[in-house]
Amino acid sequence: MKLFNVSIIALAALASGCKNNTEQEEQDVQTEEQSVVTQDQENDWQELSSGNDLSGWKAYKTDSISDQWKKEGEAIVFTPSEDSPEGSENLITEDEYTNFQLDFEWKISEGGNSGIMWGVQEMEEYNEPYYTGPEIQLLDNERHPDAKNGPVRQAGALYDMVPPGEDVTNPAGEWNTQSIVIDHKNNKGSVTLNGTKVTEFPVHGDEWEQMVSESKFSDWEDFGKSRTGHIALQDHGNKVAFKNIRIKELE
Repeated sequence: MKLFNVSIIALAALASGCKNNTEQEEQDVQTEEQSVVTQDQENDWQELSSGNDLSGWKAYKTDSISDQWKKEGEAIVFTPSEDSPEGSENLITEDEYTNFQLDFEWKISEGGNSGIMWGVQEMEEYNEPYYTGPEIQLLDNERHPDAKNGPVRQAGALYDMVPPGEDVTNPAGEWNTQSIVIDHKNNKGSVTLNGTKVTEFPVHGDEWEQMVSESKFSDWEDFGKSRTGHIALQDHGNKVAFKNIRIKELE
């Protein structure tokens, strides 16, 4: 009887060991699958500021970039110069995008103004990207005069059309994290600033046209008409910095 009990105990221990090994193997497989998924998700992102230079960018409507735009460490920095070219010098991506999520960090100087635009076209009749590309405002809300024109001109706004739901910007001179989603397939756009989704809007259709008609862009023939275009970093005459810029195209 004792021998029989010992055998049962040994078999139970063996079965338990096999079960534990199977569970561990399943966990290892799940971990490996999760790692592959995570890696695939990371591979979906295109880095736009990771190099030592301004590769992937060009100046709007010209093949050269002045030294106003420089790579300083991990950041792309615009510093206006007294010897700057006539007019503004906006930076645009060499590639064009339609549906995307753009993540980045930005820092504005005191009293500074800048912005990010999408759907930008290089058309002969226009000398600024904002004639074709809608803008998400980047601003020192405390000091820049445009902030006094209402929330539709403040940081996080779809400029002159949709205000942010709240002001969650950090003070001038401090970094802000931001994500912009433009999704024509689902007709949704959004801005998430410092972890808070502050702005949502359609990106085409009747509601979009209505917003444009009630803005300063109402008579601008080509404004917001192109679903595919360049992304622009704005020269508004004030120092501004961008870092950790990356973009993921949406299906």
